[in-house]
Amino acid sequence: MSKIKSKIEEVNRNGKKALSIFLTSGFPTIEKFINNTNRIIDAGADLIELGMPFSDPLADGGVIQQSSQIALQNGITQKQTFLFAEELKKKNVNTPLILMGYANTIIQYGKEQFEQDAINAGVDGLIIPDVPLEEFDSFFSQFSNKLDKILLTTPTSSKERIITLDNKSTGFLYCVSVSGTTGVRSGFDDKIIENLKATYQTVNNNKMLIGFGISKPENIKQLSPFADGFIVGSAIIKSLQNENIDETIELVKSLSEACSTS
Repeated sequence: MSKIKSKIEEVNRNGKKALSIFLTSGFPTIEKFINNTNRIIDAGADLIELGMPFSDPLADGGVIQQSSQIALQNGITQKQTFLFAEELKKKNVNTPLILMGYANTIIQYGKEQFEQDAINAGVDGLIIPDVPLEEFDSFFSQFSNKLDKILLTTPTSSKERIITLDNKSTGFLYCVSVSGTTGVRSGFDDKIIENLKATYQTVNNNKMLIGFGISKPENIKQLSPFADGFIVGSAIIKSLQNENIDETIELVKSLSEACSTS
């Protein structure tokens, strides 16, 4: 079974929703990245999404776009991201690592080499939002089953499309809560909640994690009945901009506590 799916199931059995934290590789600095990430895992992150810095991250909001630009200015490379994954995995054997990024990064690196280096580094899965369902099979045709490929459903996805995405995705199904890019939101209205509820009822093959706009404990408590876990990115990156890791740790702890269903 998928390590990612197993981890989420384990967390759920223990009376919690899973908490996945997105971190841009090499941000805010290459020197601080490993220590920051280890502390975030210790504070309650069940999964880590490593963002692969890219010059044109279309699905990301301003905060994550800026972090990606800073990481590139810091000199981060894809090889360095793999080295980060390898180092993190040594200390956090049971914490799934997921690479999140864009198709061009993989193409430029070389698909076969990318997969091999990812596996060797201990990566468990991939989220590539600009590879649509229609191109999924052709894009990943050279890949094995050793890495989970996590697909995304959006508010505009039909029930039939959600079922297909659910059947094709492994690890979990990423439910995008709102249309547009990632970012912090104040709350979620009735229309969004109804859509999330309907999506959650449709998903049968995978655990479903909600992302985009999840920034505070209140968001998690509001949406907890309609998900198996949550993905938090922009709020974490925003707190790291101040280079005050203690502030970030307190945020992660509060999000983790909100994930408790007991």
